[in-house]
Amino acid sequence: MKISMINYKSLWALLFILASWIAFTVFQNSTKIWSALNLPISLHHWNNSIKSLFLKAPLIPLKPLTETELRIKEIIEKLDQQIPPRPFTHMNTTTSATHSTATILNPRDTYCRGDQLDILLEMRDHLGHRKQYGGDFLRARMSSPALMAGASGKVTDFNNGTYLVSFTLFWEGQVSLSLLLIHPSEGVSALWSARNQGYDRVIFIGQFVNGTSQVHSECGLILNTNAELCQYLDNRDQEAFYCVRPQHMPCAALTHMHSENKKVSYLSKQEKSLFERSNVGVEIMEKFNTISVSKCNKETVAKKEKCKVGMTSTIPSGHVWRNTWNPVSCSLATVKMKECLRGKLIYLMGDSTIRQWMEYFKASINTLKSVDLHESGKLQHQLAVDLDRNINIQWQKHGYPLVGSMTYSVKEMEYLTRAIDRTGGEKNTVIVISLGQHFRPFPIDVFIRRALNVHKAIKRLLLRSPDTMVIIKTENIREMYNDAERFSDFHGYIQYLIIKDIFQDLGVSIIDAWDITIAYGTNDVHPPQHVVGNQINILLNYIC
Repeated sequence: MKISMINYKSLWALLFILASWIAFTVFQNSTKIWSALNLPISLHHWNNSIKSLFLKAPLIPLKPLTETELRIKEIIEKLDQQIPPRPFTHMNTTTSATHSTATILNPRDTYCRGDQLDILLEMRDHLGHRKQYGGDFLRARMSSPALMAGASGKVTDFNNGTYLVSFTLFWEGQVSLSLLLIHPSEGVSALWSARNQGYDRVIFIGQFVNGTSQVHSECGLILNTNAELCQYLDNRDQEAFYCVRPQHMPCAALTHMHSENKKVSYLSKQEKSLFERSNVGVEIMEKFNTISVSKCNKETVAKKEKCKVGMTSTIPSGHVWRNTWNPVSCSLATVKMKECLRGKLIYLMGDSTIRQWMEYFKASINTLKSVDLHESGKLQHQLAVDLDRNINIQWQKHGYPLVGSMTYSVKEMEYLTRAIDRTGGEKNTVIVISLGQHFRPFPIDVFIRRALNVHKAIKRLLLRSPDTMVIIKTENIREMYNDAERFSDFHGYIQYLIIKDIFQDLGVSIIDAWDITIAYGTNDVHPPQHVVGNQINILLNYIC
């Protein structure tokens, strides 16, 4: 059939209008779900999909990246360069602790206290072949159990399969050396890739209550569903949490939450074999004998100044001796807790590892009285006061994501940035923040955004109240064989590096719980009380 020119043009005009209308309708429905996020990646994917479907349809312009989003992108790109993909075809080609060799450089019969002992580590695979690249996740530690002494070692990666492991010999006596292959480089690469692929290894179950009706619904940081969603959005900081909206329930009816591990994995069957218990935390220097360290009549070590806020940390940051923590760059005094905290307002903000501090304070100061805030569950806010000494200590949990099988109330839950903004601050106010453990099962951008937002909130606080003391407590190491894809210390180590990088410009102090718990060799997300007490002693020395 012959089509005239005028009808041909009309037909194309009609098709163009129809395509534009379809595109607008799809976009309108899509933005109902995704507008809460307001993330450029959502718009980016939308624009690309429209471009491929309707080349001549008008496009929604991309929003420029915010300062926070640019910083997130920069940090992730840097991490991607440091953790390149390491695909492998067989277990035999991955790093083997048994076949790798460790050689003491310039060995001696006796070493002197204060000396540095260096070890050259050459990594090999299970076939005995030299590795040509680095990236293995190693943990170096020296210890003298009889002396209740320990310290971490410094590992330098030359990115060619060799490493320099350096120990500072802090004390006299018989010292054992340990070098663990926590994960081979291939496992590190697999964990990094898997971490950033999905949000659904841990899901959240929200409880909605409306009168006598009670309904449970799935919640999360990202939900892959077409169902109507409740959005709980912090517009300023662009942090969002979602729940599938139950029928006949308002979004404000959300009262409680708990989480569940889901049978979801982004690791291949072959990659999973790297994280079987027998392949995690394998000793490389198993056949090493202890070394002898003597005083060697060296000159008396110069007296170090007292630890104070803002001092630069070293690697290692200190050592344990007789179960007591001794920093490298400063000295800690024994502080009388009650008198040190007189007149002080202490805010402890974050996860359960900083809640341990709250419990330690309550157990150690018999005049502290707990105040009933009429909340329920282990994650309820805590307040303890000593009216005679005017001591006020508070703990509150951080906002989503908060992983826990026990049900907790969300009504008093808030992002730490909001809690910091509510704080007036002054010379007798101390804020201690701990973030990390609950972020490990989720893509790294979630943690980076939170850390950057907390950084901005602290910056605002110190601008209006420069006398306020702010302390960042880093993560503890945790159980070594506990679900590596979700909770490996490799994830914690990356977050530890991010925290140190982001907060280095603020003049706040960092209590290096990561290094402290390695030195103690705890391997427990909730270390023993004497370890917690030594962490708190650093705080007391900063305050008094």
